Amino acid sequence: MITRRHTLLLGSGCLASLALITQGAVAGSYPERPIRLVIPFVPGGAADSVGRPWAERMKVLLGPAFVENQAGAGGIVGAAAVAHAQSDGYTLLLGSGGPLVVMPIAGNHASYDPIRDFAPISMLAVSSLGIIVHPSIPPRDLRELVDYANANPGKLFYGSTGVGSTAHLTGELFKSLTGTNDIVHIPYKGGGQAITDLVGGQILMAIIGVTGQVLELHQAGKLRLLSVTAPSRIVAATGIPTAVEQGFPDLVARAFFGLFAPSRTPAAIVERISDATRRALADDDFRQKLIASGFESYVDSSPEEARCFVQHEIDRWRPVILAIGLKLGMRNIDSKKIKERDEPSPAAHKAA
Repeated sequence: MITRRHTLLLGSGCLASLALITQGAVAGSYPERPIRLVIPFVPGGAADSVGRPWAERMKVLLGPAFVENQAGAGGIVGAAAVAHAQSDGYTLLLGSGGPLVVMPIAGNHASYDPIRDFAPISMLAVSSLGIIVHPSIPPRDLRELVDYANANPGKLFYGSTGVGSTAHLTGELFKSLTGTNDIVHIPYKGGGQAITDLVGGQILMAIIGVTGQVLELHQAGKLRLLSVTAPSRIVAATGIPTAVEQGFPDLVARAFFGLFAPSRTPAAIVERISDATRRALADDDFRQKLIASGFESYVDSSPEEARCFVQHEIDRWRPVILAIGLKLGMRNIDSKKIKERDEPSPAAHKAA
């Protein structure tokens, strides 16, 4: 006998089946118009070197795609635009540590939750940071750097790519793990100026991304790359030991880029984009472009792995951000209170 309860259960099953069929139909016709990849930073930076090649590959593997740079407030503006966009798979975010990890913890103006308001699609690329010194000082490994810092309290300055950047947080993590709290942070607007000042001796230490330029300067003897912060040696610099190898197992830090859609984007569409991305990351030409830009491709990523990666980064950096009392509001980012430097401070000159 079919009771009313059975009828309701059968109806629920039909509705569930209908939902799956509908999702399949949506994914089957997707995409029917160009996909917009929002990069929440100004054009020409590291994010473009990852996002634009991805968009080019998608034109062949998935459908028309284009990049739109929406910079502002440390990545909040672009990330918020995607978080509040239609959940149809046509607006995606090139997400990174700034808007997805640092700003939601240290800021007070993010109108989104990095876990709740995004549907992760795939990790794309990671890059390691280098702990670098000027060759005029004696350290040739991290232990010697710690000894040098302790022997010269308040005289060692390190440059980073800005307040709240992964480089800045890595520097503070290094200080915390080694007890070298007298090392002074000098924030720059980008890695280029930090490298220039390091080569010129205006600062004696920097923590920045391991780019081709950094490696060339290291090989030429103009900089000394002591360590990389990857969990294992990186492809572009197999001769440089990791911090883990040098006795600092917790000094692991990586900048990352991944793909994220607005939450409630149909799972079938998310998986279709993820599958196309996996095929792109398996392409040797695509991987070589990333390596040339200082990145390593994140092969075989999945939506769940991307979600876990971001959650791990949030859990990892929250204690560091809270410990140093980092506060990044909209007012702070655009004001003179946070001075990302075009030129080094007088103190930096004195250190040289």
